[in-house]
Parts: sequence; structure tokens; C-alpha cells
Amino acid sequence: MSKSELRILGQDDQAAVCCSPMVRDPLGEADAVDLARMFKALSDPVRLRLLSLIASHEGGEACVCDLTGPFDVSQPTISHHLKVLREAGLVGSERRGTWVYYWVLPTALARLSALLRIPAEPAAAGTRG
Repeated sequence: MSKSELRILGQDDQAAVCCSPMVRDPLGEADAVDLARMFKALSDPVRLRLLSLIASHEGGEACVCDLTGPFDVSQPTISHHLKVLREAGLVGSERRGTWVYYWVLPTALARLSALLRIPAEPAAAGTRG
């Protein structure tokens, strides 16, 4: 997986994403449950940093052995946080020998990005801050 797959979606990519921006269409119950699980997983600073470390790692994936050093928590705690990210659908994983490798799932980032994206407003419309 290359880092280029983790780009932010633009207007041209809108059709490829399942969810409409919530400023245009209200979320259905199933989408709200799935997206809330993702946001809840990202609400922890350690998990948010883990996701960032994985996404920015060389080749777009990281061994669990590379993820324990930057944190002042135990290895079992890191494993728990990675499990939460995996169960929320934000990262994928694969065991290779004795190590587990993690990568960010681009479709998950696309869903979150599309939900929060502000649609372009007509030029005559004012903006609210």
C-alpha cells in the first residue's frame, strides 16, 4: 500500500465514497453506528498517534515492534489500542512470523473525510465562521 492511497478526497472523488456529507443528507442509523465507532476509536490520543505512525511509516505499514517505542505505555496496552483501531475498521493487520503488521484502511479514512467535508458553496453565498 502506498502513501498516495491515503490522500484526502476531493470533489472528483465524491462518487467513490458511500457517505454523503452530513451537511447535505442526514446519516442513516447503520452509518451513524459505524462512523461513531471510528470516531470513538480516534478520540484517544494514543490511538490517534498510532494511526498517524502507521500511516506515515515507510511503505504504509508498520510492524507492532516499531509502534511500542514512542509511547510511555506497556506493550499490552499498545496491543489493546491496536485491537480497538482494527475492530473500528480503521486498520488492517497480518501476522508474519512472530510479528503483526498494521496498515491504515484507505476506505475508512475516505468515509470519515467525506462525512466532514464541507461542500463548495455558491460564490454569492456568505460564509459563517
